[in-house]
Amino acid sequence: MAIAGPMIPYLLDWLALLVRWLHLIAGVAWIGASFYFVWLDNHLQPPFDAAQTDPGVGGELWAVHGGGFYRSQKYRVAPAVLPPKLHWFYWEAYTTWLSGFFLLCLLYFWQADAYLIDPAVAALTKPAAIALGVAAIVGSWLIYDGLCRSPLGRRGRVFALVSSALIAALAWTLCHWFSGRGAFMLFGAALGTIMVANVLFVIIPGQREMVRAKRASRPPDPAAGVRGKQRSVHNTYFTLPVLFVMLSNHYAMTYGARYNWLVLIAMSFAGACIRAWFVARHKPPEHGPFAAALPGVLGLLTLAVVVVSLAPFPSAGADAELAAAPPALERVQTIVTQRCAPCHASRPSQPGFNAPPDGLVLENPVQLRSHAVDVALQLKTHSMPLGNLTGMTEDERAQLTRWVSQTAGGGIGAAP
Repeated sequence: MAIAGPMIPYLLDWLALLVRWLHLIAGVAWIGASFYFVWLDNHLQPPFDAAQTDPGVGGELWAVHGGGFYRSQKYRVAPAVLPPKLHWFYWEAYTTWLSGFFLLCLLYFWQADAYLIDPAVAALTKPAAIALGVAAIVGSWLIYDGLCRSPLGRRGRVFALVSSALIAALAWTLCHWFSGRGAFMLFGAALGTIMVANVLFVIIPGQREMVRAKRASRPPDPAAGVRGKQRSVHNTYFTLPVLFVMLSNHYAMTYGARYNWLVLIAMSFAGACIRAWFVARHKPPEHGPFAAALPGVLGLLTLAVVVVSLAPFPSAGADAELAAAPPALERVQTIVTQRCAPCHASRPSQPGFNAPPDGLVLENPVQLRSHAVDVALQLKTHSMPLGNLTGMTEDERAQLTRWVSQTAGGGIGAAP
């Protein structure tokens, strides 16, 4: 029975690993299929041999892959007779969301004190933080779906501006409610929920209605296809921002920035622009090649601005900080033991941790020195300790940062 304590976090780590693996596999399948069909739509051409093509075919594409030739055709509405076997694409989306929501509950809700709540941002209780997180996810879908179904949904550019403003407001709100890491993850969860809800409530029901109409010998309503296409287009622009969020939790320079909500908005905008460029380059240029390249240029410029803005340039008080005497080694040892080692130890004593985060062991100043640059960044962005579980004070943070900067060569500028 003595092993029950460490055994629980060990098994939870394995559960998180396996579900994360499933999440990644399903996400690759879903995003890959989505990207392929967008690419396919944008490359359709008039049938190569009209005499050998059904009258209802609106376009086709020939491809060679894996040692064989493929001919893909798309009907304007539906074929005259449906084949007995139709392939559907939806379980990839559902599996991605289900596994992702499970991970959100396992890490960010169950361990909200560590991953979701930052007392320096907002004094939230665990139930309040979870309730706000769920409300943000569900509310995002309800507002988005309402806009799509309103007359505004039929005005493409106006809808894009309004929805972009609301997404930016969501990023700002979350970053003022939760820890940076938690805010970024909830933002991605909200966009991911919109994407899978589009599949569940709009795209697949529309496809099922078209199939029912054909099998009942009724003319299919093309409006279902139009609605599904609209939501599919929205999904493709959400994809890269969601993927950025999935990666961001490994990079404290983004979610730990002083204006992290601006970083989140800018990176989401850059991702949407880059995806728009990929879509545009597959289409014949309507206004010249520069117009097709413009989204990509905007995306790259936005990325450049973010990179420069987050660069660790020396702060105005850097010289004064370096001039101050570093704390005594004994003081550093005390801070590390009390504030860092409970999690970053070969055998963590902090409940819920089976192994040190990212494999980083910081039990003494020697180990602290060997990871100086990373430690300095985490300290200055207030990303560590996670949720300040160990109660590090600002004075302790400043002393440890100064020691790392002066003694270990880990000096960086002020957090952006």
